[in-house]
Amino acid sequence: MGYQVTKSDEDWRMQLSPDEYAVLRKAGTEPAGIGEYTDTKTKGVYRCRACQAELFESETKFESHCGWPSFYTPLAGDRVEYIEDVSMGMKRVEVRCANCGSHLGHVFEGEGYGTPTDQRYCINSISLTLEPAE
Repeated sequence: MGYQVTKSDEDWRMQLSPDEYAVLRKAGTEPAGIGEYTDTKTKGVYRCRACQAELFESETKFESHCGWPSFYTPLAGDRVEYIEDVSMGMKRVEVRCANCGSHLGHVFEGEGYGTPTDQRYCINSISLTLEPAE
């Protein structure tokens, strides 16, 4: 897919910390419960840490108790892209930033959360930056 923000692997490595690079560019996962946004209640907009594209609003964040920040919908459907992921021996749907292709996490549905979409965007904190509302 053609992304608006494209960089060489070397440029991504220079821009991102080793942990950020491992998650955003190599589809890694940060350990559960350690992310800076897992329990935050700050109002604002969550952006892609790699390219700063707006992805999620704090109003769609909910407590899923899964160990990672959870949202029930992105800002708009075209802000993220979906990739089939069978890397862990099961079928999952990977969520990537549609602006730069960085790995954000996965989306799950049908888990019974009382949200408008019945979806859980399980997103790595390290993939995001929070811009607090003024």
